[in-house]
Amino acid sequence: MNTFICYERCTTCKKAQKWLDTKGVEYKVRPIKEKNPTAAELTKWIKKSGKEARKFFNTSGQLYREMGLSAKLKDMSEQEMIDLLATDGMLVKRPLLITDSDILVGFKEAEWEETVL
Repeated sequence: MNTFICYERCTTCKKAQKWLDTKGVEYKVRPIKEKNPTAAELTKWIKKSGKEARKFFNTSGQLYREMGLSAKLKDMSEQEMIDLLATDGMLVKRPLLITDSDILVGFKEAEWEETVL
């Protein structure tokens, strides 16, 4: 079963969820704010996605800006980034779609079309 990790007030998440529903993709919803990804989950997802840990940061988020992370990430190790991401779901880029074979970070319709369907 696919897991759709989202924030209910995020317009991109709403758009992605509508896309999933329209395409008939089965999934369970996991609210990112209430059930933040753990460091172990993030480690697994980053490895599985083939993306750098920094790609999992919500760079347009208020918390990211408040913490000045754009300047700090370049000096952080992957483990430090993962540990930081695990502290607050609002730091994590969303939506995330966890499938049996892939991890999709953010909603890019063409990428989702190619991977999910």
